[in-house]
Amino acid sequence: FTCLAAQAQTRNKQYESYIKQYRKLAVEEMKKYRIPASITLAQGLLESGAGQSVLARKSNNHFGIKCHSWEGDRTYHDDDEVSECFRVYKKVSDSYEDHSIFLSTGARYAFLFKFDQTDYISWARGLKRAGYATNPAYADKLINLIESYGLDRFDRDNAGGTRYAGVH
Repeated sequence: FTCLAAQAQTRNKQYESYIKQYRKLAVEEMKKYRIPASITLAQGLLESGAGQSVLARKSNNHFGIKCHSWEGDRTYHDDDEVSECFRVYKKVSDSYEDHSIFLSTGARYAFLFKFDQTDYISWARGLKRAGYATNPAYADKLINLIESYGLDRFDRDNAGGTRYAGVH
């Protein structure tokens, strides 16, 4: 009991609110595209600062997806370089859908879909290996978020969706 109480006190309330708000959307995307909901939620938390980053608040971009091959609205923010181009979405759900499409149709991410939907560790390490983010600790950050907030429960409870075949 003491361990659980201590863990609850160290949890970020903004993160918990984000998870509660977007968990159903992450599960829907998992069922359609076979990307673990835990990975989607952890990336959303990390990339958007639990929905509080400027990119998330002003552009509904929760995954830091840049403009590569993008026909829609754009915004510019400093990231790895000054004034990089990022995608703008009308609503957050569009960002979640585009994140799923981005991963499921990108050739450099195709190997991820060989991993089980409940194997968030391989997914996290694979995303880093494929170059999703430049931070050397990216995989560890995702894994830590998943384990700290029990996000893998969404994978275990909802694995098996295969509506979208993609390139895998």
